[in-house]
Amino acid sequence: MPEPRMNPMFAVVGTFVHSSDKEPLITLQNHCLGVANGKILFLQKCDANLQTTLRQHNISAENVIYLQEWQFMVPGFVDTHIHASQYPNCGKGIGEGLLSWLQKYTFPVEAKFADLEFATDTYSRVISRVIKNGTTTACYFATIDTDATLRLCDIVDNAGQRALVGKVNMDQNSPEFYKEETTQSYQNTIRFVKEVANRKYKLVKPCITPRFAVTCGMDLMKQLGQLAQTHHLHVQTHICETKDECSLVQKLFPESTSYTDVYEQAGLLTRKTILAHGIYLSKEERKIIKSRQSGISHCPNSNLTIRSGLLDVKACFEDNIAVGLGTDISGGYSPSILDAMRTAISTSNTIALQQGTDYTPLDYKDVFRMATLGGAKVLDMDEVIGNFEVGKEFDALIIDPKAAGSVIDVFENDTVEDVIQKFVFLGDDRNILNVFVAGRDLSEKPFVEPLIIS
Repeated sequence: MPEPRMNPMFAVVGTFVHSSDKEPLITLQNHCLGVANGKILFLQKCDANLQTTLRQHNISAENVIYLQEWQFMVPGFVDTHIHASQYPNCGKGIGEGLLSWLQKYTFPVEAKFADLEFATDTYSRVISRVIKNGTTTACYFATIDTDATLRLCDIVDNAGQRALVGKVNMDQNSPEFYKEETTQSYQNTIRFVKEVANRKYKLVKPCITPRFAVTCGMDLMKQLGQLAQTHHLHVQTHICETKDECSLVQKLFPESTSYTDVYEQAGLLTRKTILAHGIYLSKEERKIIKSRQSGISHCPNSNLTIRSGLLDVKACFEDNIAVGLGTDISGGYSPSILDAMRTAISTSNTIALQQGTDYTPLDYKDVFRMATLGGAKVLDMDEVIGNFEVGKEFDALIIDPKAAGSVIDVFENDTVEDVIQKFVFLGDDRNILNVFVAGRDLSEKPFVEPLIIS
């Protein structure tokens, strides 16, 4: 992957599509967005005052990017749950349920990351792949190996992506070849957190990562919860993914009233906590999650592929819980958030068929917001990224529906909104011309030539 390019001051002219808390999809045609030192300076209509604005911010004509007809810009995609270490298994080993799938496929491949050469090759591939698919921010699970997890941090930092990275914790109900002692797991996590701080990454932060309650004892989880709260760290884990898992957690923690209560007792639920799946959460559990301001990562591809179940996202929204999207590689077989958007709609449509006409399923506007601003909220980053509000960092994608090889056909009577919808349902990495993170262009493709020089 090439070294990211950085232009301290530039502007983009064209169509911008983003979300707000009130509106899931806002389309701004004939607008100009200015960027300085990676942050959004202004977003305004292209009118007689534009040249004055550009001069006021010292943005020269050669640093203005003009989008072509039908091209548009969207905020970068946020993947709230992805196992970077499972990338070699993408698209294979899909015939098992969760618990057997972990034993047969997942733990063996994750154990291989003790080999730093293997880790470097695999992590380099997955980071390159997800960036090409428009993921500007990702919340990564690594493995129990601290050095390999630090290598992942190095690779993400070098690529210029924004990320949370977690060294996985597992001290029970795991194979002997892939398990830690409780003290060892905790001490290695402290080492990981300190080393990430020492390396002074600009956009990479550590994330406390107890895999899930099945593989982590209460003593370890309490220590991790205290560590997270002391240092104001993010936390990521799994919750209520399958019925078998929920039953096993109940047996392992009989003193807890629910799966959510296990994490509550451990002190793991905060506004910086990302809970993957959440399919079988009860109403009472959702109340606890809401009270702690934790978020849920909806992983629809994985939920269907390993037959875990259907998450009712609308129920979470009704309870005012933030929900973003996750690819959940490799339970989910696609590294693209566009796939997660489509599968989220299919899941919601399936629930609507079961619930009847009173149920309103998610539409393309809803999942667009989940992929951008919604994901930022789940990661507690919505003050920094997620849309094109002035003052936020410029994480964005240039989309070209008519790019070479595109499967999208644009017709004479199509509106801008029609083409955006087509991109959500039909688009892929070929339609993503440029990927910006904090103002840096991470893509391998050069800028398109402007149609108009102003």
